[in-house]
Amino acid sequence: MSIDVGIIGPGKSGKTTVFNALIGGKADTGGFAGDGMDAHIGVAKVPEPRLKTLTDTLQPKRVVPAEVRYIDVGASLKSLVAGKGIGGELLNHLSNADALINVVRAFSDDSVPHPEGSLDVERDITTMNLELVFSDLAIIERRLERIEESLKGAKPPERQAILHEQETILRFKAELEKDIPIRSLSLAAADARLLAGYQFLTAKPLLIVANIGEEQLPRAADLEAELNSRQAQEKSRVIALCGKLEMEFGQLDETAAAEFRADFGLTESGLDRVIKQSYELLGLVSFFSTAHGEVRAWSIPHGTSALKAAGKIHSDMERGFIRAEVISFADLVKCGSLPEARKQGLLKLEGKEYVVQDGDVITFLFNV
Repeated sequence: MSIDVGIIGPGKSGKTTVFNALIGGKADTGGFAGDGMDAHIGVAKVPEPRLKTLTDTLQPKRVVPAEVRYIDVGASLKSLVAGKGIGGELLNHLSNADALINVVRAFSDDSVPHPEGSLDVERDITTMNLELVFSDLAIIERRLERIEESLKGAKPPERQAILHEQETILRFKAELEKDIPIRSLSLAAADARLLAGYQFLTAKPLLIVANIGEEQLPRAADLEAELNSRQAQEKSRVIALCGKLEMEFGQLDETAAAEFRADFGLTESGLDRVIKQSYELLGLVSFFSTAHGEVRAWSIPHGTSALKAAGKIHSDMERGFIRAEVISFADLVKCGSLPEARKQGLLKLEGKEYVVQDGDVITFLFNV
């Protein structure tokens, strides 16, 4: 199962160019035909250098990296100016995403006029943030109406739970009306569980990509720091990326792309940077499963138990969980093989409550 990331942004910001850069794709960058009703969907393999080392060590028949699915939606300023907000098909595309990327235009191009008539990165960030807030407020208003109807016929045992939900989302509403995204709020466990059912867009981690031009590369780090000093919040940050250049690199083989990046003074790909930042915002770690001659990478939230990690692979493994054979990546590489690791006592047997660590190599034992 992949991580899903929705890509949004004002019109003419280059969001489809960034989408192509991330997946090595060739989607039409000329714009969407409808008004926010279309989407490009593509999958990127998560760069994971440890898989190469595990391949050399374990000699598996098959190696499978983790995946990220990117969903490039036709969000534009037109919907906000027209007072429509994010709705319908677009909201369906975004509601199940694990995180969002907002691509904002930082490049100048006279041949592609800015819809607002001028270049202003922070204005465009604020505008899209407001659109996300308006979408969440619309969800809350609809839910409050249904709650009022439910209270009319609710029996005493049900009424308390309904009133608690009403009180909670009214608090969310008050914060949103002050332009405070839900991701910035400190929530009790019960509120967080309630929140999960709404799929609020401002609750999702947000990576803002300032799409710069090639000539801006020398000061990209300064621009990034400057924007983060004012825009970075809880589970939200800014990176500067030249989407056009990264899209071109994405069409080359790895060796050629690395050589061209070096010419521009770039030490890592746009995909590497975006995934690294996305994983940090989502609080994800990676573990590796070994079974039947296959090594596979998986992405899970930090703090996940061995039982839930097994369920990430297959529900049968969670249901019939017996134990997990666990070794750290570093220890396995040091031993050179699983039999040697077992001989040295470094292959540990863990129960369902064991908290999986980044880099763990795990064989799950189960019975169904």
